[in-house]
Amino acid sequence: MPAGVTKLSWLNPATLWSARNGPLASLLGDPTNDDRRRWVARQRGEQPDRGSSPDFVIERDDPESYSFMLIADTGEGDAPQYAVVPGFLEAGAGTRFAVLSSDVIYPVGSVNDYGPKFFQPYKDYDAPIYAVPGNHDWYDGLTGFMRVFCDAPALPPAARPKPLSAGWWRGLLWKSSDVADERRLDEARLLRSAPAQQAMQPGPYWAIDSGPLRIIGIDTGLLGSIDKEQGEWLRRVSQGPGPKILVTGSPIYVDDKYHPCAIEGGGTVDEIVRNPACHYVAAIGGDIHNYQHYPVNVDGRTIEYIVCGGGGAFMHATHTIPRVAVAGVTEQDFRCYPLRGDSLAFYSKVYGRRLRMKRFFELTAEQASAVIAKRFGIPPTRTANAPVTLRARLVATLLGVPSRPHGRSWFRLPVHKIYSRVFSSSSASYSPPFFKSFLRLDVTPGSLRIRCFAATGYPEQEIAPPVEDEITIPLG
Repeated sequence: MPAGVTKLSWLNPATLWSARNGPLASLLGDPTNDDRRRWVARQRGEQPDRGSSPDFVIERDDPESYSFMLIADTGEGDAPQYAVVPGFLEAGAGTRFAVLSSDVIYPVGSVNDYGPKFFQPYKDYDAPIYAVPGNHDWYDGLTGFMRVFCDAPALPPAARPKPLSAGWWRGLLWKSSDVADERRLDEARLLRSAPAQQAMQPGPYWAIDSGPLRIIGIDTGLLGSIDKEQGEWLRRVSQGPGPKILVTGSPIYVDDKYHPCAIEGGGTVDEIVRNPACHYVAAIGGDIHNYQHYPVNVDGRTIEYIVCGGGGAFMHATHTIPRVAVAGVTEQDFRCYPLRGDSLAFYSKVYGRRLRMKRFFELTAEQASAVIAKRFGIPPTRTANAPVTLRARLVATLLGVPSRPHGRSWFRLPVHKIYSRVFSSSSASYSPPFFKSFLRLDVTPGSLRIRCFAATGYPEQEIAPPVEDEITIPLG
């Protein structure tokens, strides 16, 4: 890491205030769709001069068999993010490009944070990196993202809303985009200045034609939906017989729940993904900081729905996910990383340290695995047969493990969204294991292999990153 890295803390009032646009959008209306249309209209007008497709299709000269990487929710710029890099480079050797899905930069996507949080960590990845934004990139009005990935200057100010309207009140508190420090940005760009690393994408959403595969990236904005124009574009670029992958900042299946992603004006993204005429084989989303895999049967064919948000930001718990029963996917089909038992053990240590009650809270991985197995009615993931004590059961309940296989814990200490927003700097432990992850996708004319690699921070697993899940998809 560069010297003098500041640990990101959501306890800092300045951090909370800088990230106020998300709550404001929920309360007083979301301007993201209008702003995205302005970005896209300007970019589309410039595409002919750049030799790019007006439909934002990137034509790559890749062979029929090749590989690429996918990583998401990376940019806190601290030890857990940098601990992912050695394994990412090892597993990514020989790949043609990488895709970064969701939340490139925390906390607010500022263009001035791209040096230590993007260019520095991936300076040795000798291939282009494409990206789709997450909600944190939109906290800056997407200005930083568009400058770095699309070489687009800031938008002019939008028209002022009517006085006393919801938009007018929102504008009184809305965080404006940071002004780029041009010297710092030029210095940062030098870290990834090799010809092999260069790529310019046409907009915040795009399609990549690469070998036999089309990869389609969508921008789900601040609140996890897409505008009408993007929906029409998505329907258009999803046509055709070739196999396709959707990359999105908001996963469709996550935590045993279904989020089809609404399209402004009607319809959902998942309706397009499920349409047999579109030939999607997988939908991969970030935003939630762990790995989850749901193989969903759709009219006799399987679509692989994947959450892959473990690229560096604080870890979201998996032990709070109930026994899976969604869209016909059972617990036997479902995969996650970290394993639920390891997630419970991790948070038991966090709370034991934070509340100065280590003797009460801390569970070993074997004890946590045994509690999970008993609660969920599944085989333990650890070989040791640890007893399930009253203390272990109480700790599991307090930390959100459902008391019934398909139930949800209604009384628990905050371990997921609330905890991560308030205590993220503590949940992002600065000593291994980190429980981060990333994907390598190997494409041939007849198949697509997706492997989830773990990044723990241990040296031996940086040299040989372990595979936590593997999927092989036939490409008809």
